[in-house]
Amino acid sequence: MPSGRRTKLFFDGGCRPNPGAIECAVVLKGVTYYQPDYGHGTNSDAEWLAAIQALEVARQNGERDIVLLGDSTLVVTQANGTARCRTAALEAHRARFAELAHGFDSIRIRHIGRAQNLAGIALARRHPR
Repeated sequence: MPSGRRTKLFFDGGCRPNPGAIECAVVLKGVTYYQPDYGHGTNSDAEWLAAIQALEVARQNGERDIVLLGDSTLVVTQANGTARCRTAALEAHRARFAELAHGFDSIRIRHIGRAQNLAGIALARRHPR
């Protein structure tokens, strides 16, 4: 039974260059889960893979009532069904996300600013300028 308190997971993905090698990060309760090599793709692929990784991290940690927080408008709107996926690759990511979402008591996905995204901050620390 849900406790009424959602667990927040921050997610972010990127690639250098774009397209290029994908990396993702998820932050749950102050712990960063970093995936340094998710293959090759675009920034959109990276953001979707980070959202998918957030669901996997939540499941592995026994979380049932979650809110995913990310700075990708594309992923948030497509996951919420307010924007359509314009490529087969994005639709495949959305379908995988929906498949993994089953079994949770509650999932919300919300857009936040880049400066508030703890996962984005964690990725940026790996690439000092």
